[in-house]
Amino acid sequence: ILKSELSLLRQGLLIGSGCQAGEIYKGIINGLSEDEIKEKCKFYDFLEVQPIMNNYFLINKGLVEDIEVLKSNNKYIYQLGKTLGIPVVATGDVHFLDPEDEIFRKILLYNQGFEDYNEKTTLFFKTTNEMLEEFEYLGEQAAEEIVIYNTKKIADMIENIKLFPDGLYTPKIDGAEEIITDMIYQNAKDLYGDPLPSIVEERIRKELYAIINNGFAVVYLIAHKLVKKSLEDGYLVGSRGSVGSSLCATLCGITEVNPLPPHYICPNCKYNEFIENEKYGTGIDLPNKECPICTSKLKKEGYNIPFEVFMGFKGDKVPDIDLNFSGEYQSSAHKNVEEIFGEKYVYRAGTIGTIAERTAYGFVKGFLDEQNINSNKAEIDRLVKGCTGIKRTTGQHPGGLIVVPKDFDIHDFTPIQYPADDRNSKVITTHFEYHAISDKLLKLDILGHDDPTTLKMLYDITGINPKEIPLDDKETMSIFSSLEPLNLKNNDINTLVGTLGVPEFGTKFVRQMLEDTNPTTFSELIRISGLSHGTDVWLNNAQELIKNKKAVLSEVISTRDDIMTNLIQLGVEPHKSFKIMEKVRKGKGIDEADKMLMQQHGVKDWFIESCNKIKYMFPKAHAVAYVIMAFRIAYFKVHYPYAFYTAYFSIKTEEFDADAILKGPKFIKNRIDEIENKCNTMTQKEKNQLIILEVALEAYNRGIRFLPVDLYKSDAEKFILINESILLPLSSLQGVGKTAAKNIVKAREEGSFLSVEDLRARAKLTKKVIETLKRHGCLSNLPESNQLNFLTLAY
Repeated sequence: ILKSELSLLRQGLLIGSGCQAGEIYKGIINGLSEDEIKEKCKFYDFLEVQPIMNNYFLINKGLVEDIEVLKSNNKYIYQLGKTLGIPVVATGDVHFLDPEDEIFRKILLYNQGFEDYNEKTTLFFKTTNEMLEEFEYLGEQAAEEIVIYNTKKIADMIENIKLFPDGLYTPKIDGAEEIITDMIYQNAKDLYGDPLPSIVEERIRKELYAIINNGFAVVYLIAHKLVKKSLEDGYLVGSRGSVGSSLCATLCGITEVNPLPPHYICPNCKYNEFIENEKYGTGIDLPNKECPICTSKLKKEGYNIPFEVFMGFKGDKVPDIDLNFSGEYQSSAHKNVEEIFGEKYVYRAGTIGTIAERTAYGFVKGFLDEQNINSNKAEIDRLVKGCTGIKRTTGQHPGGLIVVPKDFDIHDFTPIQYPADDRNSKVITTHFEYHAISDKLLKLDILGHDDPTTLKMLYDITGINPKEIPLDDKETMSIFSSLEPLNLKNNDINTLVGTLGVPEFGTKFVRQMLEDTNPTTFSELIRISGLSHGTDVWLNNAQELIKNKKAVLSEVISTRDDIMTNLIQLGVEPHKSFKIMEKVRKGKGIDEADKMLMQQHGVKDWFIESCNKIKYMFPKAHAVAYVIMAFRIAYFKVHYPYAFYTAYFSIKTEEFDADAILKGPKFIKNRIDEIENKCNTMTQKEKNQLIILEVALEAYNRGIRFLPVDLYKSDAEKFILINESILLPLSSLQGVGKTAAKNIVKAREEGSFLSVEDLRARAKLTKKVIETLKRHGCLSNLPESNQLNFLTLAY
């Protein structure tokens, strides 16, 4: 910031002279006259001096002669303060807390390219006595003045301020309360008839009381509008987090998850029947049944999820509505928010990027190698831990939007900035990390996700509406425990279940869980989803309980809701059950008082031990939403395999290795074995390719054929289904990027290519792209040049 700008805006600010990089200290070592120095000092509210070792590097650089000169400079600043009546304060210019932490700063400086990274410094946080010792050359009275009294004087000049206004400030939409109330009751009556069943009426009344009394109606209405627009534009929306715990959210069309207990509904006459049998964890698992009134086939609904998980026991927790939009549609959803509230009231949620553990390890190894230091594993781990989590940059949440009410300014809550201070960015974010203001302003999580995109493709290919897929389809369910429905020619795909390529269930980790548990119900799939997304919930916990026959899948803790509902069933007071659940899901475990309470109510020891191991837990509503999407995609895999693989590979084009996959199943199998043999040395790229290769091998074993890239027929990015064969896109070739592929498609629309030379010029292709296309036979019918061969013409 310019000093002139600071002068204009200095009201309410206290400005100090800074360290050796400030203009006062620089002026002294550059030989400015005393009058010039005094004039510069008048700008500051206090002058600063630092311990001698802070500025010792100036001696090494030849800018001052010795330590005595450094002391003399500090004495001079002290005298200037006394002469001008400006307080002088001893500051530490602290960069780390304890002396032993200096090594972390050295590692970071080295990895940022600082040549003086290894210079000895004392920039740790010093005690009062240590600071007094640093300035004893000024005399005892002067040292106490600058270390103790003037420090307190400046602190007393600083007011206590309230960083944020109290309460939550949501944008206003006129009549939001009436709109959602009418919508909820109308949709409920359309489903369950009029009058409503008491269980439905009571749940709605309870939720609406919390929503409206706490000012959250507008949050529900906004989410409803965004989901409705996406559905109108042809894209399903998946819910995340606990929003599926709210029946009102279901009835507003925000989520497909119905949190009521398992029940039947007649789509014709509205007959309904709620089932209290604990045998059924979800309505989907209920046996099929005809309506006793009109004989129509009854719909099965209900996932039995308590509302409290979403908005707390008092209903005053800010509802965090996270939505998974299609990645193709995400930018449109963001624009919809701006259109609703106005562009100047919508900002991207800011984030703070920190050094990841893997990056920190690289920093530490690089530093130690440079210094020729041999450290044992324990010391390396200590250094890595010390560097992990340090702020590295700022950024933006992948889908988080902060909305400011129109009668407020964003600066009432947070400064704003470009992410990573990149002035060329078109995005503006909150300066404060979004968690700091999430309970002050409305945050919408509008994330991009592959599942809605995949289902849109599958709908376009097959004409099958994903919403009409039966979630109790037996053949689809069976691929979660066997390969039988896939009708494989050869069973050489290294898995005993058929979920390769099915979201949430296709990884090696989750496939192993499926093999361990053999799920046969929708409820069990939900539990597996919860177990696979938690931290220390499955491994060394539920997995061991099942293996040792201490518990079965339906009994172990799979989602945070399990803790609360189980405790309530055993007689623990509901509010206390909720608090225990909250502690466990945050990794805080069970204290002695809670342990005694649980034991008094007959909670088994293994359940308590399991709670103490958990570090993080998924909400059940999130697991349900994921399983619904996954099951729909699995349905296409079983019943429409060509469409499934076409859509799957279209989403995964970047990882698709055409060179390997076009060589056939035997080559793919060898490539899979080659990558797997690398074990822990496998790169992230190879891990991603491994999944694609496994799915491709499975496709071959189901009789699927892949057609090589065609210069005129292939799409730029998407795979195309042609007569029960899958045509590869241009960008599936390693070496042909998306831009080049799009350029080829655009150029061919203007007419056929006369030659390789013509193709390269019109599509603006590099030599590397041309060579890749030649290697795959895409240019075999094109001459190299536009020049006519007269000998050819003669014949």
